[in-house]
Amino acid sequence: MEGHHPYSPKDLNLPGFVPNFLSASEILGVFGFATVIVFSVSWILPGLFSKTTKLERLLICWFTITGLIHMVVEGYFAFSPDFYEDKNGFFLAEIWKEYSRGDSRYASFDSAIVAVEGVTAVIEGPACLLAAYAIATRKSYRYVLQLAVSLGQFYGLVIYYITAILEGDHFSVSPLHYYAYYIGANSPWGIIPFLIIIRCWRKICESEGRSKIKTK
Repeated sequence: MEGHHPYSPKDLNLPGFVPNFLSASEILGVFGFATVIVFSVSWILPGLFSKTTKLERLLICWFTITGLIHMVVEGYFAFSPDFYEDKNGFFLAEIWKEYSRGDSRYASFDSAIVAVEGVTAVIEGPACLLAAYAIATRKSYRYVLQLAVSLGQFYGLVIYYITAILEGDHFSVSPLHYYAYYIGANSPWGIIPFLIIIRCWRKICESEGRSKIKTK
């Protein structure tokens, strides 16, 4: 029923709330299908136009997918404070209505979340796509850019979790939504950027080492 939300805490004031038109499985299915399409294109194209290793192509896929998620999905949230009032079944609104079951700070447009997502959408998103391009074309700045972008992603995730803990960490409607959405859906941005940071740090150090040897 319009106006009555399913989120936690129950006293969260969301006037004009409209329930999802799509089920969780439908939302996840469409999102998953779109991700597979982007992954496939990102994997195939670099192999046609440049000499990239399998690892580099995986990195291109990662930065392309995350860049689009940052810009399109998170960008929509950052500039749509009333997404929960959507009455047309707009897919991006449907995503955030569903995800808010795992973290209702999105539905309440929490200032910390808006700040993190806004910066991520405007800065991290384009930077991710630039990183994918830099890897595909083997630009000299590719490792520095990957390092910077991954540090930003990892930092954003840390802030995301710390602010939730400081506010009581009571924003999920159930353990399932807590672990599937709040923990599971965000875990790639904790694991993959960390591994990229380590790899790029080593690559940059190796490059600096070779430069010093040449100058001696």
